[in-house]
Amino acid sequence: MKRARQKAVVENEAPQTSQKSKKQKTCLYGSVFGESDLHASMDWGSLPHHVILRIFQFLPLVDRARASSVCRRWNEVFHIPDLWRRFEFELSQPATSYLKSTHPDLIQQIIKRHADHLQYVSFKVDSSTESAEAACDILSQLVNCSIKTLGLISTAKPSFMNVSKAHFASALTVVFVNSKSLSSIKIDDTPLDDPSLKVLVANNSDTLKLLKMSSCPHVSPAGILCVADQCHGLKELALNYYILSDELLLALSSEKHVDLEHLRIDVVSENPGQVEFHTIKKQSWDALVKHSPKVNIVMYFFLYEEEFDAFFREETPVTHLYFGRAVSKAMLGRIGMNCPRLIELVVCANGLQPLDDELIRIAERCKNLTAMGLGECEVTCRGFIEFVKMCGGRLTQLSIMEEVLIPDNDYSLDRLHLEVSKHLGRMWFPDMMPTW
Repeated sequence: MKRARQKAVVENEAPQTSQKSKKQKTCLYGSVFGESDLHASMDWGSLPHHVILRIFQFLPLVDRARASSVCRRWNEVFHIPDLWRRFEFELSQPATSYLKSTHPDLIQQIIKRHADHLQYVSFKVDSSTESAEAACDILSQLVNCSIKTLGLISTAKPSFMNVSKAHFASALTVVFVNSKSLSSIKIDDTPLDDPSLKVLVANNSDTLKLLKMSSCPHVSPAGILCVADQCHGLKELALNYYILSDELLLALSSEKHVDLEHLRIDVVSENPGQVEFHTIKKQSWDALVKHSPKVNIVMYFFLYEEEFDAFFREETPVTHLYFGRAVSKAMLGRIGMNCPRLIELVVCANGLQPLDDELIRIAERCKNLTAMGLGECEVTCRGFIEFVKMCGGRLTQLSIMEEVLIPDNDYSLDRLHLEVSKHLGRMWFPDMMPTW
């Protein structure tokens, strides 16, 4: 009898618990939508415009297009200009790429109804010439645009480089002439040429702040000088080393030019021994830093060891250095002697000779160094600890593969992480090589 009464109590309480839970949910929904709007909010077709707009902003393009067919209200929101300020055209060939491609019908709808709304536009293409040509065709139709940023992204070469220079230049000219408010342009690995840059400058000289155009073989130093002389608001510039010259640095240092904040230089060699790299004079570097004291000078090196001879023979105000291929001990030694402004150093590979002396010299002379990364190199544990001790807590980023560190009589790997952590003022461990 006692057990039966307990069961009856449980059965009588169950509906109350369920109703209580339901009431809590009602209160929760009510707190979001308001009690009076609760029933209306469950009707998706009557959601307020701003709520639908917020939902659409989180949806991928394909899902957003599908959602626009739910009802007339959702279709109206689909065409609100705010949704089309920022857009990435994805163009790829099914036979050669795994990338999703923006549907041609949707592209035409965008060009017809939203070309004048586009402001932040990028084109992501695969390696095929057909995709790059399709991107140029779209650019040629943006006659009513007011684009502020433009990016051309190739996921693999050759892409845009296989498009005829005339076709590419014609497409860019449409955007350069009609936008008149371009502030950021990223067009690496393209057949951009000097006449195109002149059109860009003629129409956007007052607004251009960032120009990134590495690996554009048809651009000459004269083309960059045209930009440097007339775009007084230019803050960031990225280019290949072969374009860099004393004349260009002096132009960027002229009184009429505003302070440059970021200069990126790609030093690339595809064929070892076939390219002789020129030397930039110390006076030219000094002029740039005097004019723009806070400028970040970033250099990416993709050279073979025998091609480094022209670099860092004298003081160079570089702040960030990235070596994508092996670099010699001698080169790292010159960096320690001649790069006093260095903030970040990343070495992909060196060889089988310990870099203790080179790292210690860098720690001694590069007082601004805050980030270091070492890949396929060798450093003794004692040498590495000495380097960290000299840099101290200013090393905010320290990425070293465990395989780089060579145990010695004084320090094992287990003891090393404790010593390094002590000098950094935080817990630190070497990076582990992932295993699959």
